[in-house]
Amino acid sequence: MSKLSRRNFLRTTLYSAAAAGAVSPMIVRAQDGVAANDKINCAVIGLNGRGQSHIGGFINNPNTVITYLVEVDEAIGKVRCDQVEKRQGSRPKLITDMRDAFADPELDVVGSATPNFWHGLSAIWAMQAGKDVYVEKPACQNVFEGRTMVAAAKKYGRVCQVGTQCRSNPALINAIQFIRDGGIGEVNFARGLCYKRRKSIGALGDYTDRIPGSVDFNMWTGPAIITDPKLTRPNFHYDWHWQRLYGNGDSGNQGPHQFDIARWGLGIMRHPNSVITYGGRLGYQAERNDPNYVDAGDTANTEVSIFSYGDKTLVFETRGLETPDLDGAKIGVIFYGTEGKLVQESYGHCVAYDKEGNVIKEFNGGSDQFHFDNFIEAVQKRDPSILNAPILDGHLSASLAHLGNASYYFGEKNKISVPELRKALEDVRGLDDDVATLDRTVEHLKANGVDLDVTPLSLGPTLHFNPEKEEFCDNSSYAAPLLNREWREGFVCPSAEEV
Repeated sequence: MSKLSRRNFLRTTLYSAAAAGAVSPMIVRAQDGVAANDKINCAVIGLNGRGQSHIGGFINNPNTVITYLVEVDEAIGKVRCDQVEKRQGSRPKLITDMRDAFADPELDVVGSATPNFWHGLSAIWAMQAGKDVYVEKPACQNVFEGRTMVAAAKKYGRVCQVGTQCRSNPALINAIQFIRDGGIGEVNFARGLCYKRRKSIGALGDYTDRIPGSVDFNMWTGPAIITDPKLTRPNFHYDWHWQRLYGNGDSGNQGPHQFDIARWGLGIMRHPNSVITYGGRLGYQAERNDPNYVDAGDTANTEVSIFSYGDKTLVFETRGLETPDLDGAKIGVIFYGTEGKLVQESYGHCVAYDKEGNVIKEFNGGSDQFHFDNFIEAVQKRDPSILNAPILDGHLSASLAHLGNASYYFGEKNKISVPELRKALEDVRGLDDDVATLDRTVEHLKANGVDLDVTPLSLGPTLHFNPEKEEFCDNSSYAAPLLNREWREGFVCPSAEEV
């Protein structure tokens, strides 16, 4: 089926009937629930990185069996098949095209650990084919496909969990409840942090000859357009994160975890009213003592986004150079309350402080397995309401990254001096001391040898957003193309109305 278009794929599967209102064998099985002595048949798509976590999450659950592994790199796929066979006692079928698995009526569940640009379409195709889905974060690469994912889950009655596993960790569950119970007073402001060192991915160039011969490049590329040269970074795997055609930078890679926790603690279940972002891809010239060095990445490694919800504010800071922690956290969220603050220091540890800085309570506990088990329980019971991270939450959290990036991308050429930026931020009405946050960011860059007179920061426009319509307001409509992407023929994502 590797040459079939999306339309032909849907036409030739059993589940094209489901789209027309008929009932397929899979849907009957899912609605009735899987019998206690039956195993839930699972497929894992994408077997590097988080794909290995999906393999472990399904193997470690006594109610599941992996029957398909989907991988565009045959060499990696064979290794993973050997590993799965050794662990579960049966060998899954290795395929390149995920649609071959989706067409199997005996397949129940899909775990999508593909690169970001495949997340949305892989999950939508799977749900259209009657499968339940555990999709990695970010749930989607752009706002358009996230909206379609929410619509697909609703239309086809699918269980769709997003891989923001902190939602299932006791440390975070109890910490958020502590906030809700007034443990640090009234909380209307949260700061998300991604202080994660990221070195240059290498000089921009033509590395097409480095695409592994074991890779089906057509299926790897999927919905993304094919560029010329085909590969402009030295390392084929993983470093796609830092090229906006494929990834979303660290604000959209690590960020969805912290965006999700921040929204959760603030009690926000909608998109923001506005966003403004400043940042840049900085420091790599200084590291090489070469002002003309051009890194192959084009996402920001330093980025600050300010989101307004009217009465609540969320700020997200991305720092890719060497940096100390802030209040004990590098990857986490800080909630500021009228009676203290609560700091998420890791996925499994949070600390609450009073106004004088004394520890008043600590929260511990976390495991990836909790999240997979929560998903499988929802599949067995046919009850999406018990999911800890349903697709709507995943969409809202990923969209924060996309909206923040949209402001940055649109203003990328708007280079600005620090005094001018400081003055501009004085007019931003939020709950943070925005000038103080800028000053910390500037000091961080200077400490890493960045000369902001030579390589200045960029300031994006304030983008106003309509949370209900999921579109930019009239005075920000010029940024509308940044909510979607150019799709390649045969891999086009339908709209929410078309799904």
